[in-house]
Amino acid sequence: MTDLQALRQQYKEQKAALLQQLQTEGATTRGIHGLLTRLARLVDDLLADLWQRAGFPEAFALAAVGGYGRGELFPYSDVDVLVLLPDSVVADNEPELKSRLEAFIGSCWDVGLEIGSSVRTLSECVAEAGKDVTVQTSLLEARLLIGPPELFAAFQQAFRAHLDAQAFFVAKSLELRQRHNKSENTPYSLEPNCKESPGGLRDLQTILWVAKAAGFGDTWDDLAAKGLATPFEVRQIKSNEALLSLIRARLHVVAKRREDRLVFDLQTAVAETFGYQSHAPDGSRLAVRASEALMRRYYWAAKAVSQLHQILMLNIEERLHPNTHEPRRINERFFEKAGMIEVASDDLYLNQPHAILETFLLYETTVGLKGLSARTLRALYNARHVMDGAFRRDPVNRRTFLSILQQSEGITHAMRLMNQTSVLGRYLWVFRRIVGQMQHDLFHVYTVDQHILMVLRNVRRFFMAEHAHEYPFCSQLAAGWDKPWILYTAALFHDIAKGRGGDHSELGRAEVRRFCRDHDIASEDSALIELLVGEHLTMSRIAQKEDLSDPEVIQNFAKRVGNERNLTALYLLTVADIRGTSPKVWNAWKGKLLEDLYRYTLRVLGGRAPDASAEIEARKREALVQLALYALPHEVQKPLWDTLDVSYFMRHDAGDIAWHTRQLSRHVATPEPIVRARQSPVGEGMQVLVYTADQPDLFARICGYFDQAGFSILDAKIHTTSNGYALDTFQVVTQMLPEHYRELTSMVQSDLARTLTEAGPLPPPSRGRVSRRVKSFPIAPRIDLRPDEKAQRWLLSISASDRLGLLYMVARVLAQHHISLQMAKVSTLGERVEDTFLIQGPELQQNRKQIEIETELLKALGTV
Repeated sequence: MTDLQALRQQYKEQKAALLQQLQTEGATTRGIHGLLTRLARLVDDLLADLWQRAGFPEAFALAAVGGYGRGELFPYSDVDVLVLLPDSVVADNEPELKSRLEAFIGSCWDVGLEIGSSVRTLSECVAEAGKDVTVQTSLLEARLLIGPPELFAAFQQAFRAHLDAQAFFVAKSLELRQRHNKSENTPYSLEPNCKESPGGLRDLQTILWVAKAAGFGDTWDDLAAKGLATPFEVRQIKSNEALLSLIRARLHVVAKRREDRLVFDLQTAVAETFGYQSHAPDGSRLAVRASEALMRRYYWAAKAVSQLHQILMLNIEERLHPNTHEPRRINERFFEKAGMIEVASDDLYLNQPHAILETFLLYETTVGLKGLSARTLRALYNARHVMDGAFRRDPVNRRTFLSILQQSEGITHAMRLMNQTSVLGRYLWVFRRIVGQMQHDLFHVYTVDQHILMVLRNVRRFFMAEHAHEYPFCSQLAAGWDKPWILYTAALFHDIAKGRGGDHSELGRAEVRRFCRDHDIASEDSALIELLVGEHLTMSRIAQKEDLSDPEVIQNFAKRVGNERNLTALYLLTVADIRGTSPKVWNAWKGKLLEDLYRYTLRVLGGRAPDASAEIEARKREALVQLALYALPHEVQKPLWDTLDVSYFMRHDAGDIAWHTRQLSRHVATPEPIVRARQSPVGEGMQVLVYTADQPDLFARICGYFDQAGFSILDAKIHTTSNGYALDTFQVVTQMLPEHYRELTSMVQSDLARTLTEAGPLPPPSRGRVSRRVKSFPIAPRIDLRPDEKAQRWLLSISASDRLGLLYMVARVLAQHHISLQMAKVSTLGERVEDTFLIQGPELQQNRKQIEIETELLKALGTV
């Protein structure tokens, strides 16, 4: 065994022993910094040994920089070093020196160090630092490992002399803002980066960087000594820093690599190192995952770090940029200082608790205010214990909170600020229960509290002219709405009861009823808010799962909402809710379904009883008007329309009817399949028309083609004409649209027609890969098969984790049992599918066959 092999083996064994301690010691966070320091010292000794073996001149120095320079090393973090040379040396021009440096770096890798290295003279260090704030940050934490102390001291002196503390603060603040924007300014992502996300370790490191650059100290105790932090704040910072460090270190060990994201795949394994186990709480049917317990603890720590980070950064900024403007008095309790709300005294909230909520009301109502000063944030942080049960029951506080909700501007910013400062959860105790509450439904990408605030933001945007271009119809409806605060309150409570088990809509209805009673909200307004919270899932379910061409569906929904005012409010909340789940969930097709349901229901509520004949005649007239624009022959529509029944005209709007007629009028009863495609009229994806002689496995063949071609089906309207032809319309999307619209249109029209012409058995389904999230949080597939209300056809409802080819698997099972499809409603909610099919077939009338079909479907849905 060579010397390097022996060193590698020794380092590997010593590191393994330390990592074993990390796994067994960490019931508490007390020892984490000592362990990370020992990991760094282990590397220090190894590097010193390799440096001496390399035989460098005594005038050269080796320094640790970056995170390693802090003297703590996470298990799989890079080891960043600087080879510091005197200005008299030019490494590139001395081949022997260059070769020796390369050999040293190579030996580091050979012994198992993931090294990151730079070789610079003293002057080069200063020059490079002047160009790049990242280099400045790395060198700021430089620590001498081996070499002449006087060279290192000269480097530090030259570096410090050229470091502009104010410019450095500005650069790190901008860098931090960009980093936070990538995480949507929230620590509550379901897969947060415990180093980089808001509230992560990087926030704490940034404080120490700017403090060190300004000469305020190198440690938290130094900041306390300088009056930048209180002893209580330092204790809180140290406690939360230790927890985040322990989580990050164990995350590395579990992943066996440098991994700072708490991804779903690793959350449970990390949670188990803390002793968490999945269990069902006493009296609850709802299981609490080990990962959920860990993440809740993480979110609370990240939230505290976010608050303390803001306080200390503002304090440092004030010390670096003293404000020469005189504070402007707002009232006897508050001042305005450089656009920030400043408390008149540090103990204001302790002596006058009513001022806590007044702070946020002033924030909404006073022109020019953009935030809270460090002094105010600190006063709030130290007054959290004041917000107790008596505080919540105080009539003055209740009036103030309701007034905050009822302001015409600033509601989103005020509520977010109240959440960031822990005021919202302490005043609304029910809200506190869902802070950091994870959601494992495969389509929410935020914790419950963050989702609620996103929905509140979305509702607010409907009332803002500058956002009218995003959802014009919603903005149009909002413009005629007289009490936006009703919608804000409903948004705040719609998911407030998540995570308790049972129906969260009904539990939430009870919570908001209590809130309305406690805050003396008028009975009429209270009834509407209760309705919105209790029914907030109803409109999306009906739009995406039921047949909107059925008058009974619309009639029943109209009875449920009661009147136009309720309908409009529910529509606005529903759109805001879907948009607030995940960027992947909302699409234009869902928007169209909801708008269609709104318009159909509005007609019924306006006194127009559903009249299928009148509706069909109106659609035909409108379709003929559109056809007239193309100079087609007289009565060109008649051969096709004579083969179509009432259900076709009820399920398609005038635009679709006109398009179908133009494409098919010359091909009625043609022996060849006709496939036509166009860019979807709803503005997203592609609409595909298929017209061919009907066959039992037609739907499965079409789904199989879309599966192989990489399209996702959003909706399918299946219709059989009186002369035995299938006239089917599909709404599909692919990542390649709209850039390659023309090429894709031609491809679909030719390839799908050829697929339908070819005979033979159905191809086997492709085994689509499931996402990491689905693997971590699989949901048991569910099948519900029941006759429709008229007992003529059957409704098949399916819920399962999404993956490529899933719809084809379902269609293939149905085809094998000779079941025909009348309608398919395909709803993808993030990474979960909720599909509804209207089907019929002789085998459905036999109980034994029904069970066989359901069993095969469950097997297909559960196959990974």
